[in-house]
Amino acid sequence: MDEVDRLDVIAVGAHPDDVEIACGGTLAKLAKQGYRVGIIDLTDGEPTPGSPGPEVRLEEARRAAETLGAAVRVTLDLPNRRLFDTFEARVLLAKQFRIYRPRLVLGFGEKTPLASPDHWQAMQITDAAVFYSRLTKWESYFDGLPTHTISSHLYFTLAFGRLDLPDAASHLVVDIGDTLDAKIAAVRCYETQFPPEKAHVLDRVRSYAVQQGTAAGFRAGELLASPRMLGTRDLMHFLFGLRPGDAPRKPDER
Repeated sequence: MDEVDRLDVIAVGAHPDDVEIACGGTLAKLAKQGYRVGIIDLTDGEPTPGSPGPEVRLEEARRAAETLGAAVRVTLDLPNRRLFDTFEARVLLAKQFRIYRPRLVLGFGEKTPLASPDHWQAMQITDAAVFYSRLTKWESYFDGLPTHTISSHLYFTLAFGRLDLPDAASHLVVDIGDTLDAKIAAVRCYETQFPPEKAHVLDRVRSYAVQQGTAAGFRAGELLASPRMLGTRDLMHFLFGLRPGDAPRKPDER
């Protein structure tokens, strides 16, 4: 595959609409900043009660990705409701990492009690695929695709029912004040999943983003967790987005 097809970031969900709800604002922000963003859904999310079939759900997913500015969206042929962490599933996802060669992968970071168990399986599949992507002497499993080492792997959350932080070495909040509307618009693309009688879900998604952003001093934000401690080589840039010689910013210009 040509270098021009490389992605900077890939977000992995179990179903179409997972990444939009969890980190859609972050993806829209990255795309707005000029990064090439991709989404991989492990399943097509079908069957679901409100959808007439996979073709409709896939079209919703296409429109949602377009709304966020994602360059690529891939749907893998794994079974909804019966998603399990298997060797075959790990290899299938790792092949996509080898094809698109992202620097950063975003994926599930925890169980979602009372919601789909596919989410927990997706986390384990993604964790393994990040590792498998760089393993040598396994060419027969990867159709000869070259190895690729993913530099960073961060977790997103769909566990909106908790008040504490998810267990992790580090946490960060991405400022999505300028992309919150794009996030909500992308979720709205899933008309089969969020008909008018479920409008309260969109309110919940928006409110959660506002709460997370407020905690970090932003209008809205998305929480990400890291399995490793996060650090910086440039403290002023990390805190304020400044480079030497930049004019100081006002406190509300973060």
